Amino acid sequence: MSTPIIIIGSGLAAYNLAREFRKLDQTTPLTIIAEDAADFYSKPMLSNALAGNKTAESLVLKSASKMATELSAAILPFTEVVGIDTANQQVLLIDGQALVYQDLVLALGADPIYLPLGGNAGDDVVSVNNIQDYAEFAAKLPGLTTVGILGAGLIGCEFANDLLALGIKPIVFEPAAWPLSRLLPEAAGRYLAEQLTAAGVEFHFGLAAQNYDHMEGRYLLGLNDGSIVEVGMLVSAVGLRPRIHLAGSAELDVNRGIVVNKNLQTSNPHIYALGDCAEVMGLNLPFVMPIMHCARALAATLAGTPTAVKYPAMPVLVKTPACPTIVAPPATGAQGQWQITDVESGLDARFVDANGNLLGFALLGAATQQKQTLTAQLPPVLV
Repeated sequence: MSTPIIIIGSGLAAYNLAREFRKLDQTTPLTIIAEDAADFYSKPMLSNALAGNKTAESLVLKSASKMATELSAAILPFTEVVGIDTANQQVLLIDGQALVYQDLVLALGADPIYLPLGGNAGDDVVSVNNIQDYAEFAAKLPGLTTVGILGAGLIGCEFANDLLALGIKPIVFEPAAWPLSRLLPEAAGRYLAEQLTAAGVEFHFGLAAQNYDHMEGRYLLGLNDGSIVEVGMLVSAVGLRPRIHLAGSAELDVNRGIVVNKNLQTSNPHIYALGDCAEVMGLNLPFVMPIMHCARALAATLAGTPTAVKYPAMPVLVKTPACPTIVAPPATGAQGQWQITDVESGLDARFVDANGNLLGFALLGAATQQKQTLTAQLPPVLV
């Protein structure tokens, strides 16, 4: 039997790559190594699962054993990789095993960023980055009337909207002046804040958390203006940090993510990376659509047809039913300006250059109906 292709990771990136590869190659051995149970679920579903009354168990779409059968793959759950021997093309496991690979794919994901808070309750801050996190988070919700959320980015806003379904008041703390400040122009961000506030979300903008304490059965969050807010629980949603440690220890090139070229190849010719851990030609895009494009391109490469990934325009759907939002941010450094139009029950924001070319947009409320028309006008993200 030939040497296997090994994929480290069992999230959307890993399993979609495996599926795409099996469409092209049914015979090359495939091994998937996971630090968790390796069950297949959709991580993006975690931030709107409460409204659907979903438990962690019901979010699992297929068990690891079923995935192993479907993919004709060896799946190793609860298995920790401690190193990569690039010279001998081996993955080193914590139990001392060394697994030989012909090609290795890093689909390691990303870790939540935690703010360095003072106080005695720092260890009680919750993040929801996987299905086990979700199970623990959901188990703490019964009986709570408020939940504090650090960060009003995508995940923070989505969880805030989702908590409303349980009658829990989300209290969101954001140092910027409006939500989704990295994606939305001010007018659009303020519109989103107004709609979520009307639905029951409480925002504190322009403030940073400093201390988190547990005193006499109460959780108290201290802010940098000296104010103190009581919350039932505190969720960190300030961002994700790509997992680059394993790649760095193997002396692969790393930056914000694991540096790869358009073929998703790292600085080592037999090691590739995709998903939240990868930095593709300077782009680290932790969204579903980039993952799908990468999975198809890399599957073809691993099956013997070197294929560069291309990113078309890929608008991001923000899962905030209280204010449906779709955003296609302009490229970093793009020259132009935002043009804001109020529409009935919505807001239409378009980023255009000096020649009137559309380079990005943000559509909120009823304006989301323009998604298909405007997406067709956008330039590709990566050619």
